[in-house]
Amino acid sequence: MLFPLFRRKKKDDLHTIAFYNLENLFDTKDNPNTLDDDFTPEGFKRWSTKRYKRKLYKLAKTISEIGIESSRTTPVLIGVAEVENRKVVQDLVSAEPLKEIDYGIVHYDSPDERGIDTALVYLKSNFEVLASEPITLFVDNPNGERDTTRDILYVYGRLNGEETHIFVNHWPSRRDGEDATDYKRIEAAKTLIRKMTRIEKTQTEPNYIIMGDFNDGPTSPSIQELMKTGSLYNPMEKLLTPDKGSANYKGKWMLFDQILISHNFLNYEKHTHSFARSDIFSKASLTEFKGKYKGTPYRTYAGRKYIGGYSDHFPVYIQLKYNS
Repeated sequence: MLFPLFRRKKKDDLHTIAFYNLENLFDTKDNPNTLDDDFTPEGFKRWSTKRYKRKLYKLAKTISEIGIESSRTTPVLIGVAEVENRKVVQDLVSAEPLKEIDYGIVHYDSPDERGIDTALVYLKSNFEVLASEPITLFVDNPNGERDTTRDILYVYGRLNGEETHIFVNHWPSRRDGEDATDYKRIEAAKTLIRKMTRIEKTQTEPNYIIMGDFNDGPTSPSIQELMKTGSLYNPMEKLLTPDKGSANYKGKWMLFDQILISHNFLNYEKHTHSFARSDIFSKASLTEFKGKYKGTPYRTYAGRKYIGGYSDHFPVYIQLKYNS
């Protein structure tokens, strides 16, 4: 077990905060209220207990390694997307690479028709939850019917004693085309901004950490809607290059997975946190090792074919330094 060997005083450490889209982390049971039939033993993907446990181990191992070379410990906060329910998140933190780490979970079931949600995993020794709630996103499809998409998860707590507002997002997809669905993600940004406005009525210069799979890149209208508030800094906007991103579609790199922070984290003040660095965690074992997709995320399925990888997204992370 390598983590206790690196344990130091928490206020001397860099603290890693990560986000990871886990690519369909479903259990093997059929939920009659959601469209999860594909991820059952009888479904066309032949999802089995063996495959489920293998995926849990791989994801847990990945999470245990994010930022560890510089922080020398596991992440203090991990936002996750595409989890079916609280049980799969609990199974994740109970998997071998993480089971000795004292992680807590914040999760709510969302109205997504496939049954996928977001969740926050937090290190109990470093983060105290004070309040949490799901923020419902109300958007309609072009035909006027509601798009039952994922909620935005809001968690308010103390990170090493410093009050922090955390939002975990998985915004509406581009399945029907980028331009045709832009309005949904812009509405998600506006929904988040309305919550921030309410917070700012009672708190001066609150600390924000806004993470997620936004299904939009740093320059997209929805992300720019957030940036127009003047309250946020996006440390990830320079990470996207023609050869690097968090996901790859038809040979093109994208950075839909991002972590935005408030400007407070750019200042130095005793007993607060300061931004240190951001990155995409794309170690070789997380990538396809041959063929035309070499170097892209090593996913669990390629269409209907099970290939036994991790996820179709790389994790992204930031590190904050506590100013003692």
